[in-house]
Amino acid sequence: MAGENSVKLHGMWASSYSKRVELALKIKGIPYEYIEEDLSNKSELLLKYNPAHKKVPVLVHNGKPIAESAIILEYIDETWTNSPRLLPEDPYQKAKVRFWVSFIQQQLFECIGRVVMSDGEEREKAFKEVFEELKVLEDGVKEYFPDSNVLCINEENLGLLDIIICATFSPHRAAEEAIGVKILDPTKNPLIFSWVTALNELPLVKELLPPHDKLVSVVRLIRQNALNSST
Repeated sequence: MAGENSVKLHGMWASSYSKRVELALKIKGIPYEYIEEDLSNKSELLLKYNPAHKKVPVLVHNGKPIAESAIILEYIDETWTNSPRLLPEDPYQKAKVRFWVSFIQQQLFECIGRVVMSDGEEREKAFKEVFEELKVLEDGVKEYFPDSNVLCINEENLGLLDIIICATFSPHRAAEEAIGVKILDPTKNPLIFSWVTALNELPLVKELLPPHDKLVSVVRLIRQNALNSST
């Protein structure tokens, strides 16, 4: 457990990467000051704390900045060792969680991004890839819920994989409304859909969900800008 603590988080309300860190801080019960960044006019502090990428999130712990959400999440778990732990203690179980976190971030999240920012045949191809990757994820994480019971999820047992699932899929209805296609289908991916639904019912998660209409507008703007730049 850390001793003297001053914790500040530089983030952006619509960033899933920022939401990951906020959720981890909430799960651990760590008091923090949230600093909203305008990414079109980045603060001098953000540029100072993350000169390499100039992006959110940045966690500042006792004046020391840590950048990149994946690194921040592990830093939080290693610094505040109270329960719940975000990663299992067992090395093999920890490796499996890290694998699926990497799969979601590097493959699935990128496929969803291509669906949002493309059109025509390219979009259809990306959409097909999303469903293929969701199927892989659905089959791969069944071992975490051997009885297919995700209703046991509560704020006392959330871990890193829950955080990544939540940040990636909790606002899925806003993304679906913005792009006009369904991403999470309860008939095709019942486990993931039930998992996300259970997470979204937690007060801690509800508190952090971005405003639906505002997020729809942002996703539409991102999509339109991407389509305009490709023509």
